[in-house]
Amino acid sequence: MRIVIYSMLLLLIAIQYPLWLGKGGWLKVYEMEKQVELQEAKNSLLALRNAKLAGDVKDLKDGTRAIEERARAEHGLIKEGEFFVQILPVDKASAAPAVDGIKAQATK
Repeated sequence: MRIVIYSMLLLLIAIQYPLWLGKGGWLKVYEMEKQVELQEAKNSLLALRNAKLAGDVKDLKDGTRAIEERARAEHGLIKEGEFFVQILPVDKASAAPAVDGIKAQATK
């Protein structure tokens, strides 16, 4: 009787092995599903980038406004009779002592 029980147990383990650890087992399927989710996320980001680039291409082909905007932004070109004014952001490191000096004078 023990031989039958042990042989059935061994058979059950032999059948379960491919299900859990085999080539198409549950663990492999779980890992593959995670990889698919990651790839789908990457694909959606790339699809958004492609849509933006397609819109840029369409604007450049159809109108002159996009070309003018790129010429101004990337090459610093201006039209005749226009003035180019560039406002630089205030550097926080150099502005901090002036603010501290004002605070020190206000507390005296």
